[in-house]
Amino acid sequence: MPPAPAPETLRAPLVVEFPFTRSLGPVQSAFLTGLRERTVLGVRTAGGRVLVPPVEYDPETAAELRELVEVGATGTVTTWAWNPEPRPGQPLTTPFAWVLVRLDGADTALLHALDAPGPDAVRTGMRVRIRWAAERAGAITDIACFEPAESGEPVTEARDHDGAFDDPVTGIVAPARLDYTYSPGRAQTGYLRALADNRTVGERCPSCTKVYVPPRGACPTCGVATTEQVEVGPRGTVTTFCIVNIKARGLDIEVPYVYAHIALDGAGLALHGRIGGIPYDQVRMGLRVEPVWSEDGRYPDHYRPCGEPDADYDTYKELL
Repeated sequence: MPPAPAPETLRAPLVVEFPFTRSLGPVQSAFLTGLRERTVLGVRTAGGRVLVPPVEYDPETAAELRELVEVGATGTVTTWAWNPEPRPGQPLTTPFAWVLVRLDGADTALLHALDAPGPDAVRTGMRVRIRWAAERAGAITDIACFEPAESGEPVTEARDHDGAFDDPVTGIVAPARLDYTYSPGRAQTGYLRALADNRTVGERCPSCTKVYVPPRGACPTCGVATTEQVEVGPRGTVTTFCIVNIKARGLDIEVPYVYAHIALDGAGLALHGRIGGIPYDQVRMGLRVEPVWSEDGRYPDHYRPCGEPDADYDTYKELL
């Protein structure tokens, strides 16, 4: 009788997205505020080179840089690549060229988009100019893109600038987003399918016999493949824990609450879980707990005391 086919490995779209917030030092503050005012600033090194975009420390000597200079809004393409299918969030919605542009007066190149009708219209050495965004707020997107420069436009020399502007930009929030398709692999597919049945499974190493939960497909200690599936729990022991006093954005849990390492019965290492059903200041090492499953039954929402006596320290000390 032929063996049953292996279950299909899970796959699902996944989006990782968060706002990245940072404060700006004097150099970056002047650069971004300048863009808002249709002014491009660079920084001059001790060797006389003008770096655009500006940096706070010389990449060759690590010396602190503060001497700001204004460069031109026109420049020369040093290299380029055609982008036939723009993605959401890119500078232009129609096909364009990614270009490195050395602005007049600068010694380094700035990466941005060039609005061109096709790749035949782009070449290294072509002259381009900045197309400013209609609404500017102090960000690199204040440069909407580059466009071909008209013939005869003068080359601008770099000139000193004090970097002073009214209402300077002192911080930015940059949204970060990554869209991809995630596959947990064979071992964790089995783990997730078991969770859907309110069960927790791991895999046993054939060499050291440790049971890994969640399973990883291989033993990180012995380096051998793991295939033997072992059901663990559902009860377990709190090995160590922390009290959370800062509320996370988007998490509907009142603080303070307890997050713990829980060694499920039969598992060779502890996993993470939230402790509920008990005042936070009564959680302790050795507390015996059981899972409370989520409303849709796909994962343990938290763990609560199961009423058993506390576990002896010697039974879980190797799992701390």
